[in-house]
Amino acid sequence: MSEHKEIKTQIQNHYNNLPKNQKKIADYFLDNFNRIPFLSVHDISEATSLSVASIVRFAQRIGYKGFLEMRAEIAGTLQNRIQNKEIFSLVDSKQIKSDTLTSVANQDIVNINETLKLIDRKSFNKTVKFILGSQNVYTAGMGISFLLAQILSYQLSQVAVKASNLSGTYSTFLEQILFMDSNDLLIALSFPPYSKETIEAAKFAKERKVKVVSITNRDAAPIVLYSDTHLVVRSENMLFTNSISAISVVINAITTSCAIQNQSKAKKLLNELNNLTKHQDNIIL
Repeated sequence: MSEHKEIKTQIQNHYNNLPKNQKKIADYFLDNFNRIPFLSVHDISEATSLSVASIVRFAQRIGYKGFLEMRAEIAGTLQNRIQNKEIFSLVDSKQIKSDTLTSVANQDIVNINETLKLIDRKSFNKTVKFILGSQNVYTAGMGISFLLAQILSYQLSQVAVKASNLSGTYSTFLEQILFMDSNDLLIALSFPPYSKETIEAAKFAKERKVKVVSITNRDAAPIVLYSDTHLVVRSENMLFTNSISAISVVINAITTSCAIQNQSKAKKLLNELNNLTKHQDNIIL
């Protein structure tokens, strides 16, 4: 049993013996498990309308010295899920009707499993280190990679990383790279058919001493030559396009790892976004 499941099981095993108010806290932990590392005891107190003391007592009933110890262990399990290889099983066609949906799902499961085996953890950690150490992070890609680059920049911005996506609407990638320097990072997504513009962008950024991370489908992809580090992601598909499932997993893993290692800034931004939402709701009302 993985560590995150063990903690959830601990909560579930104690659930029936918890007072009514602490069952409410247990429900909150189980429903928001992946968010707990980014929340303070006061955040949870406000969300559940229960006292800080009740939350501390809940953690103690589960088997921890207090809330901080419980939160730290949950954060550790999320980090381990990123670093360790958790392999998924194929859909059993004997139990589920074998059709296009099953075939596509199995192909994506294979992509994710292969990606977990292929990605070098040192390269992954180096990517996160580059992101957190850069003044500005820029993402780039063409075709389906353009949409994925947008998602990556958006998710990074949600965890307090100053990130934006290069747009080909008003100027070329090369023109936009002119404004970058050695304190910046370019993350380029490049999948077949490899976009010449994306590869040239990586080459030009490298020449300007801008750090480059590429996310691509093989170690021998053209863009790797111009990358400081790269992540290999399987994107095999039944059609001529690339599957985005494994790529999405990697994007989520990068963002989650950045958030875990940058908790204070991520938490501050989350609070500011929540306050902004409340302010906008009040204006509308």
